[in-house]
This record gives sequence, structure tokens and C-alpha cells, in this order.
Amino acid sequence: MDQVGKDSFIDRLDDAAARVAALLESLLRETPLAGEIARPEHLIAAIRHGVLNGGKRIRPFLVLETARLLDAPKEAALRVAAALECIHCYSLIHDDLPSMDDDDLRRGKPTVHVAFDEATAILAGDGLLTMAFDILSAPETALPDTTRLTLVNQLARAAGVGGMVGGQALDLHAERFAPDETGIVRLQAMKTGALLRYACAAGAIAAQADADTVKRMTRFGEIVGLAFQLADDLLDVTSDAATLGKAAGKDAGRGKGTLVSLHGVEAARRRLDGLVDEAALLMKPYGAAAGTLIETAGFIASRDR
Repeated sequence: MDQVGKDSFIDRLDDAAARVAALLESLLRETPLAGEIARPEHLIAAIRHGVLNGGKRIRPFLVLETARLLDAPKEAALRVAAALECIHCYSLIHDDLPSMDDDDLRRGKPTVHVAFDEATAILAGDGLLTMAFDILSAPETALPDTTRLTLVNQLARAAGVGGMVGGQALDLHAERFAPDETGIVRLQAMKTGALLRYACAAGAIAAQADADTVKRMTRFGEIVGLAFQLADDLLDVTSDAATLGKAAGKDAGRGKGTLVSLHGVEAARRRLDGLVDEAALLMKPYGAAAGTLIETAGFIASRDR
């Protein structure tokens, strides 16, 4: 990716992150919605701490870019993107808890349980989880009822026991019983890959695309998920906490197996190159219009934090 192209891509990424953050900020106000009784001030503060703290917003960006490629309604796609980011941020808040990964830093700032307390962090995650489905199901997400229902159903499956939550359970189990390569791939496809896969599928669903198109975008999301986790594993062994904004080397310290630990750094980098090529080939039918999605795959594979 040349410098001009990179700057243009980063500008688009930053613009999308700003739009998603602005919507999330408006959704995370203290004023209760119709049907709510009250929103506790300290709980909203904790949620905002865990959500409005920067970040690249890769998952919502994939929703928006897939939706743009397939001509989904822009405002509806933005709300789908925000709902997915609520799920992602809830997962980070819970992952950081002492009973999980026990991290004190997230994006260079104190994690929610450090800045507030552990019980509030749990409730903040719970609140974001349910808020995601509120956003998707609300009439403000101006899509046909059947489309919104599909988005809700598929997000529940991506985020639940057969997806992200199940992957976290496998990850904790892996600290005591090291998985083989097949187990590592399954764990990573669930814990990290499931939401990235959903991001790309959701853009297609929001566009009311045909089944073949949804399948193609879902596969693109799977490839991106593989690349994201592989790049993350590389960073865990090659970077430091100051660069990452969180603790480095934690997987190795906990004895967790990764594809990097099994096959080495150079093999992982070659695999990343192959995944980017596969992503580009998958998007070839869309020509130049899919350029940003292809750039996203390359960005994920080559990121340094």
C-alpha cells in the first residue's frame, strides 16, 4: 500500500470511526428511552469509559464498507455498525476482568474495572450487550422487519455460545489444556473471527443482498478474522505494551498455544500474505468498488497495534 493510498484509506477509516463514535455518544446519554425507568449516572459513565475511548472501529468499518459496496441504506447501516461495536466493547470490558484476562490497560487507558470497580464493569458489559439488540430492533434502524430480525438472530449467534462467548470459554480452557492446531483455529474463529465475519455479512444483509452475495461477504469476513487474529498473535510476540496500549506477551506468559508459537513468525507472515491475496480474489467481481475492503484486509494484516 503506497503512502498516498494509505493516507486516503486511513482518512476513510478515521471518518467512519468518528461517525460511529458520534452515534454511540448520542445513544449513551443519561436520558432514559421510552420503556426505561432511569439510567444510573455511574453506570452510564462506566459504559462511556469503555466505549468512547478511541480505537480503530474495524468491525463497524467493515459493516459500513460492505453496506456501501452493496448499496444498503446509509443511516441504517450506521446503526448496525454501532450495535456491533456495542457487542465488541462489552466483550473487551469483560475480557479485561480479573477473572478473565486480568488486564489493567485498554487502548492506553485504565480498564473499566480499574477506573470504576469490578461489579460496575460487569454491569457495563451487560448493559452494552442488551443495548446492541435494542439498537438493531428499534424502528430507527429503518430496514424491513424481516431484515432486522435476521440481523438480530445472526448477531446473537455470532456473539453467543457458538461464537464469541464460546470462544472465550475455549480460551480460558486452553490455559489448562493446550489445544492442538485444529483447536486453536476453532477457538480463534469463535473468539475473534465471529464478530468480524458478522460485520461483513451484516452489511450484505442490510442491503437485502441475495444468498450468494451474503455467502461471499461472510467468507470475506472469515478471511479477515483469520488475518486479524494472526496479526494479533504476531504483535503479542513482537511488540511491547507502549505500542499496543495493552499488555504484551500475555499469551506466551499464560502458556496459550497460537499458530505463531506452532509455526514461527515467518510462517505466520507468509500465511497473512496468502490471506490478503485470497480476500482480494474474493472481491474481484466488484472491481474498483471493492478497493476499500481489499485495503482493509491488507491493513489488518500489516497493523502494528
